[in-house]
Amino acid sequence: MIEFKTIILQFGEQGEKTGWRYIEIPVDLAQQLKPGNKQSFRVRGMLDNFAIAGFALMPMGDGGFIMALKADVRKSIRKEAGAMLTVKLEEDKDYKVEIPADLQECFDFDPEALVQFNTLPMSHRNYFIKWIESAKTNETRAKRIVNTVNAMLRKWTYNVMIREMKKENL
Repeated sequence: MIEFKTIILQFGEQGEKTGWRYIEIPVDLAQQLKPGNKQSFRVRGMLDNFAIAGFALMPMGDGGFIMALKADVRKSIRKEAGAMLTVKLEEDKDYKVEIPADLQECFDFDPEALVQFNTLPMSHRNYFIKWIESAKTNETRAKRIVNTVNAMLRKWTYNVMIREMKKENL
């Protein structure tokens, strides 16, 4: 486990990351967490006295990583951009993406779609799963499962699928 103090930062104009609040994990500390790794991975630990698990560290190109701090986390730790934060982290090797039973059933009928789904980074698999599970009706959930399986067969990422669906609805 690594431990360090850092300041909560905020992106200015940074494309999709505009306005994000985040912390930086320097190269040397990232290498202690997961030596030789340059891809996104999950961590658990503490932000001050607030326990976290399954949080993504995202690579920033220089060998360092960032961890986004969503509004609910900032509210829990009662801190915003500019505040000092004590961070304790370790790789979260227990983190798994649970595929909902109804989606798994569809993947059982189309193993090629499951193979493609499993090639996606964990964060991207989570986008699909959270989108499916946020459906308010069974009909919407079923449509989202069909769209997910079709996206896998087309080798689309979540954002490509959403963009294509918007084009169809115009």
